[in-house]
Amino acid sequence: MQNRKPIICVIGSFVVDLMSKSPHLPKPGQTVMGGPFHMGAGGKGSNQAIAAAKLGAEVGIVAALGRDEFGDMAYNALVEAGVGTDGVKRVEGVSTGIALIIVDDGSGENMIVVAPGSNDFLNKDDVKQAKERIAEADYVVMQLEIPLETVEYAARLAQEANTPVILDPAPGRPLPDELLANVDVLTPNEDEAQIITGIEIADLASAEQAAKHLLARGPRAVVITLGGLGALAVTKDETVHIPAFAVDAVDTTGAGDAFNGALAVALGEKLPLAEACRFAAAAAALSVTKVGTSIAAPCRSDVEKFLKQVRK
Repeated sequence: MQNRKPIICVIGSFVVDLMSKSPHLPKPGQTVMGGPFHMGAGGKGSNQAIAAAKLGAEVGIVAALGRDEFGDMAYNALVEAGVGTDGVKRVEGVSTGIALIIVDDGSGENMIVVAPGSNDFLNKDDVKQAKERIAEADYVVMQLEIPLETVEYAARLAQEANTPVILDPAPGRPLPDELLANVDVLTPNEDEAQIITGIEIADLASAEQAAKHLLARGPRAVVITLGGLGALAVTKDETVHIPAFAVDAVDTTGAGDAFNGALAVALGEKLPLAEACRFAAAAAALSVTKVGTSIAAPCRSDVEKFLKQVRK
């Protein structure tokens, strides 16, 4: 590991999570009486930024918030987590993004609807203003809850600055080769990998097939997260399976964000990809043992303690 803190630049979304648990996920047309209501900071960009900050990285975010009460809450949450907000803009007359989340009280599985709001107004000019921040970073981390053209432009700027890019392609959608060519580490879950490749993923063999298909389109590495099967990391030189850690899951919302934030930190500290994925998998495992998204992301000492315990 390097001596200084890794510098992570997150370009992405913020939404306010509005969440309740339910005895089961409702069917179409069904009303289900749920549990207590929770509200907190969310959105894939914000979650990943806060996750990385809690693990000890120096993190800045480029994001768009509405000039409303939710936007104020969002801004304060980022500041309290130690995330740099110089790249945050406020948009007049537009609501801050909202995520409506239902969590199955038994399995911890979830359903999420995102109303993007101000996230749709994060544009290329905002990224251009963050050009120096991108150039100084060890890694740029992005997702797909902001306009695709903004993601594509940011990836080009990062590559011009020789700053590696981690792209979490969520929510899943087909992606152009021009974008994938500027991505260093692509981190889809199995559903997203299937959407991008058209390959049905049912096991490790089909996951490897999909990863190699993606690798051929440009990324230097592909890491597919597979829920209970763990993760599969594939480069042109190696394929490594990282088994999942056994924990009692209470809420899987935000697990992928904890994984991506931790992966950026570990890679920023120059850990090999497989070891970085194991660190990220531990962070994700710990995150599902608590309710919430960014609030459930673990701190550095908890991840290190957990890894020591599972090695015994």
